[in-house]
Amino acid sequence: MTKRRAAILISGRGSNMAALIAAARAADYPAEIALVVANRPQAAGLAAARAAGIPTAVVDHAAFGQDREAFERALQGELDARGIDILCLAGFMRLLTTWFVTHWEGRMINIHPALLPAFKGLDTHARALAAGVKIHGATVHFVVPEMDSGPIILQAAIPVHEDDTAEALAARVLAVEHTIYPAALRLVAEGRARIVDGRCRIDGARADDHILLGPAIDA
Repeated sequence: MTKRRAAILISGRGSNMAALIAAARAADYPAEIALVVANRPQAAGLAAARAAGIPTAVVDHAAFGQDREAFERALQGELDARGIDILCLAGFMRLLTTWFVTHWEGRMINIHPALLPAFKGLDTHARALAAGVKIHGATVHFVVPEMDSGPIILQAAIPVHEDDTAEALAARVLAVEHTIYPAALRLVAEGRARIVDGRCRIDGARADDHILLGPAIDA
């Protein structure tokens, strides 16, 4: 099996990065994690990636001032040098330009800690509690120029407890993120998750694809 070469972009600890690296160790997984890139030299996830034997690079956005395109061209240079096929954003705290997103159309995915299209942006767990929703969760989607708006690949839903805090809710959401992100990368690497008419189509969907993880009462 020829594995697709994936890169993970991080800004911090890389919790979802670790889940992707672990999944990719399986012989039958269709992607290999070929590179981890951080836009912050102090990102804690860099050490974790190196410990796992993954090549790393730093493209410090601060070195480019307000020139976002220059930063992205430097980033693209690192990706080209490693022959990267798929990009995974894992806590990458930079808004990307239309130029970069268009270049990676259909090959760049992101995970968001909410059930999109609800609660785009930051502070999703506190906002979900303030809104009084009964279910919350996470979404893996293709990246498009508009933030948190790309075609949805997979989602996981969990119940919101009456005594939940934002921190408690975040911890339970993170646990399901670690399930659906590797599952989504598998679908993209296999070529089974495709953008068709602005929506994500899953070819030959199976029960083990985790297209939707539903809420369990005791979750």
